[in-house]
This record gives sequence, structure tokens and C-alpha cells, in this order.
Amino acid sequence: MSFFNNHLGEFAALLTAIFWTVTSLSFESASHKIGSVAVNILRLIIGFAFLSVFTFIRRGLVLPVDASMENWLWLSLSGLVGFVFGDLFLFKSYTMIGSRFSMLIMTLVPPITAFFSFAILGERLTLFHYLGMTLTFSGIAMAIFSRPAKGEKLSLKLAPKGILFAFGGAVGQALGLVLSKFGMKNYDPFAATQIRIIAGIFGYTILVTFMARWKNVISATHNKSGMMLTSLGAFFGPFLGVSFSLIAVKFTETGIASTIMALVPVFIILPAVVFFKQKVTLSEILGAIISVAGVALFFL
Repeated sequence: MSFFNNHLGEFAALLTAIFWTVTSLSFESASHKIGSVAVNILRLIIGFAFLSVFTFIRRGLVLPVDASMENWLWLSLSGLVGFVFGDLFLFKSYTMIGSRFSMLIMTLVPPITAFFSFAILGERLTLFHYLGMTLTFSGIAMAIFSRPAKGEKLSLKLAPKGILFAFGGAVGQALGLVLSKFGMKNYDPFAATQIRIIAGIFGYTILVTFMARWKNVISATHNKSGMMLTSLGAFFGPFLGVSFSLIAVKFTETGIASTIMALVPVFIILPAVVFFKQKVTLSEILGAIISVAGVALFFL
């Protein structure tokens, strides 16, 4: 038990990786059925409902009314950056290149997080950091490039736009994670997630109104299979996944938590083959492993 308590953050990060594997596959399927914008706002609403019930049972409070103004400011900003900017791009990439490749590109989150720390906070980048970046980029390149036949040039096996969307998702999640840690401090991680989701729902409400997509969102609620997948993803994503990611960064260093949470592209290979019947090449498997190894090296 003492071992578990001493490594609570690491265990929380490992569970987060497992939860995000489930939620990535669920949201990929849901996005194909009802659209990425509808999935984004609906999963936040469902996730908020799960969290509200849980925090009432655990804390006796349905809403995070005991949060300070500083908590609200930084966590709300984190929710807008992570849930609205980052996830809007990420979910769009699901429909273009699939969750497996999207999660592989998301291994860039830890290096990007460190880059923000370097650019904003002036933290130094060491030789290990640069080696880690090189390994991570190399692993991703190994997985997304292919050589059609002997003697032919390398070519992208994925839609370039899908790759750019996934990269945008990585940038949003990295910056959102930094803002979350800064804004949460000693506040309850589950209540902190509520604040992030409230900001996310607010952001998507404006976005859906501006895009005139409310008709699509309402019609999406009548799609039973789409709503089941969205609910499953919301349970393991905005409820469990995001909350456990905040527990992870609260009880261990952000770099260690990010490294463990970056295991998703490795975890996602088996269910992608078993449930989605996807063909996975040796270069894609090696690319995922090398990319995660690069993330680990980045935080030595």
C-alpha cells in the first residue's frame, strides 16, 4: 500500500493512458456517425453530468463553488485551450486519419509542453531533450511515411490535413496541461475538471451558434449508436481520463505524468486490430514504440 501511495501520480497517469485509449476509439466511431462538432459538445455535457453526480457524493457539492477566482481564471482558460481549440482539431483528425495515428502524433504533447516551458518560463533544454525530440519525430515519421515499392520515393500514407489537425490537438493539450497545473494547485482535481468542462461547454456553445450547427447537434441526440459511443467516451474521457490526468500532474512531476500518458499509441494498437480489423505494419508498431521512447528520454 505504501508503494501505491508513493507512486499515486504514476498509477493515475497509467490509468489515464488506458482510459484515453478507450475514449479515443469511442470518439473516432462516434465522430463518423454524428460529426466531430456534435461529439465534442455532447461529450462535455455528458461528462459534466457524470462529474457533478460524483462530486456531490464525494464532496457534497454539485458545482465547484468553493474554487477561488484564480482557480476559475486559469482552469477556465485551460478548458478553452484544451477542450475547444485542442480537441476540436483532434476530433477532426479522427475522421481523417483515425484515432491510432492521431494518438501517435499526440506523443508530441510532452515535447511541446517542454517547449512552452522553455519559451514562456525560460526553462533550459538539455541534450537529452533534443535527443528525445529527435526520437519522437523519427518514430512518428516511421509510422506515417511509406515506400510504395523498391526504388520509389517516400510518401505520406495519411492525409496531410489530418496530420495538421492532430498536431493542432497536441498543441492545445500541451498548453492546456500547463495551464491546468498552474490553475489547480491544491484544489480538488475532479472539481477542477468541472471548471474546465464548464469553460469548454461555453466555448462550444459560442462556436456551434456561430457555425449554425445546433440542428446537427440536436439530430445527433437521436442517433442511438452515436450517443452510446459518445457516452462511453465521455465516461472514460472528460470524467475519468481528464480527472485522473490532473491527479497525475498533482502527485508527480508533469514530465513523468506526460510520459506515461503518452503510452496511448502503443495501447491502442491491439484493440485497433481486434475490434476495428485494422492492418498494422511492423514499421507502425516500431514507430509507436520509438516515439514513446523519445518521450521517456525527453524527461530523463
